Amino acid sequence: MKRFFAGLCLAAMMAAPALAQNLPVGTGMKMKLETPISTERSRPGDLFHGRVTEPVRVDGRTIIPVGTAIQGRVMHLSEPRRIAGTPEIVLRPDRLTLPNGNEYAFSATIVDTDKASKTTVNDEGKIHGPGRSGHDNAELIGGAGGGTVIGALAGGAKGGLIGGAVGVTVAAAHWMTKRHTATLPAGSEITLELSRPMSLTAVDAGE
Repeated sequence: MKRFFAGLCLAAMMAAPALAQNLPVGTGMKMKLETPISTERSRPGDLFHGRVTEPVRVDGRTIIPVGTAIQGRVMHLSEPRRIAGTPEIVLRPDRLTLPNGNEYAFSATIVDTDKASKTTVNDEGKIHGPGRSGHDNAELIGGAGGGTVIGALAGGAKGGLIGGAVGVTVAAAHWMTKRHTATLPAGSEITLELSRPMSLTAVDAGE
């Protein structure tokens, strides 16, 4: 009789639908990037991969464990000249694979990156690299000063004025043709937030 009731209980458990755990918009995830990304070498459409570094919990239960794989695509890259602004990287995480192999499509936005990458993230989820800096200004001024010295040595005060003008032109041309880059090396910590609700079953999520 005991075996009979045990069999009934087991059958009922197997027939019962798995309990779903809903993750609302704004749920955060922390990921360590496994694929290096840069405005210089990456291309729109490239895949990137990462791993969850902190568990996502609901009511004390781990829904997304450490080691969960995250995949996405590079959507946009911008590498403007120094005078035109800051470089941009736009990433779209779109697939999550739990350690048990179950996959889920999801939608998330990048909200933060680690300081070591020297990048920032705006309200639209765009990752920005460093823009014009004091070093850039010093390089431009240094080029102009060098031209003045060369001109003075060659032709006195008048030559100094001419040399200064040439120096400014050459330095400015060199300065404007160089581009700022943004780089996210492998190992970079990236924080995501769900932009759409996501539902995972408790069976998949585990304890």
